[in-house]
Amino acid sequence: MKIKKILIANRSEIAVRIIRTAKDMNIETVALYSDVDRQLPHVRLADESYPLGHPDPASSYLNIEKIISIAKKSKSDAIHPGYGFLSENPLFARKVIDAGLLFIGPTPESIQQMGNKLTSKSMAKNANVPVIPGYDRPILPDEDIMPIARNIGYPILIKASAGGGGKGMRVVQNDDELSENIERARSEAKNAFDSDQVFIEKYIENPRHIEIQILGDRFGNYVHLYERDCSIQRRHQKLIEESPSPGVDEILRNKLASSALAMAKSCNYQGAGTVEFVVDQDHNHYFLEMNTRLQVEHPVTELVTGIDLVREQINIAAGEKISFSQGDLRHVGHAIEFRVYAEDPFQDFLPSSGELTLYKIPKGPGIRVDDGYDEHLSIPIHYDALIAKLLVYGKDRENAIRILKRAINEYQIGPIQTTLDFGRIICENKSFKKGNYSTSFIENEFIPFLTSRKLAKNSDLAAALAGLIYSHNQSGPDPNNHPSSYSGAWKKNRR
Repeated sequence: MKIKKILIANRSEIAVRIIRTAKDMNIETVALYSDVDRQLPHVRLADESYPLGHPDPASSYLNIEKIISIAKKSKSDAIHPGYGFLSENPLFARKVIDAGLLFIGPTPESIQQMGNKLTSKSMAKNANVPVIPGYDRPILPDEDIMPIARNIGYPILIKASAGGGGKGMRVVQNDDELSENIERARSEAKNAFDSDQVFIEKYIENPRHIEIQILGDRFGNYVHLYERDCSIQRRHQKLIEESPSPGVDEILRNKLASSALAMAKSCNYQGAGTVEFVVDQDHNHYFLEMNTRLQVEHPVTELVTGIDLVREQINIAAGEKISFSQGDLRHVGHAIEFRVYAEDPFQDFLPSSGELTLYKIPKGPGIRVDDGYDEHLSIPIHYDALIAKLLVYGKDRENAIRILKRAINEYQIGPIQTTLDFGRIICENKSFKKGNYSTSFIENEFIPFLTSRKLAKNSDLAAALAGLIYSHNQSGPDPNNHPSSYSGAWKKNRR
């Protein structure tokens, strides 16, 4: 089927990204916007745009009936869900198809199977893909889970059966923490996914989080596009991704790719998807989950392979074969994505919002910025705090890190707080530069850095105050130097 017009059921950066590829393919685009998104670039760049009303997600970007109604009104042929919002909602995919439209993504059945962690874990076992040891059924209300937790061995991880993004996820170190964290995980899961089902698995300490990009078509063709390392995270959500992973050798890479393709085949996957794994310190890999959509970090793979993943998604949805074979693919150079969030890294990554009175992106060789905002637009409180994805590409990892450092220093955003300062610290971190890091990077490297900086700052202040006191004692009483001036000197030197 020839696709002539695509409605993008999303906003900001990813909507802009999809629009650009659609234009290159001579396909018209339809944008959606809530009341607070009226001025965003994706609205201006699309051929048509339609309002969704109130910014509350349930009333706007999660409103299935309204979105499909606009798709019909605009005479769109297909809907691209982007990532987040309805992208992994099997009901949405089914309703799109039932409305006579193409869903640019996998089948509703694949989404359903991979969207439930217990179901996907069972499918992984059947496909001979390694899984994390655990209790492979939902914890029942009032069930005595303590003997099971002890048998698995602490620490354990409580996880929501539905959804992802770190919600409904709790690490438990001992018996005393168990019941409280199960209830908290249930509550978080219910609020986030409308399901309070949780289960238990062994918590792998200090692992790497490695994912494999895959593509599948309706003709039974499957390819992998190598790995991305997504280990640097806060609250189980990614901050930096890179390819190739500095912690993956060729033997492990082949094992990961084989497991990823086995998972794709197990659910007859069509379109772009990502199979995620945790890798322990002995290079054992375990299936984590499969994301049945385009990943936020997909441009990392595009940079090192030269493949436009959005173009492949659209063509596969239109009934075409994958445009290349596994043997055609080459991995060249090194790519890193740094997520620029409206968050304060020095206040536990607390979200920030407000007007971008200053917004200047970096430019030059090896730099790509995928963003969805302009200067003088505002970051709303209603959605994810992602401002942009800063991507760099170099001939090798050392070169890519140098480019990243330059790009971060050139990026100008104000007055809201962003993760750019975190990026500056990352670029100078010895463990990161050596490629020696895990999902515990924030706890093991960043928080100790902040602590040492605070201690050094307090030491400087104490030294300055001691110097003032010594000077005062040496010179004797001064009628013009009242003791209250010590506090003034303290304030003057505080920084």
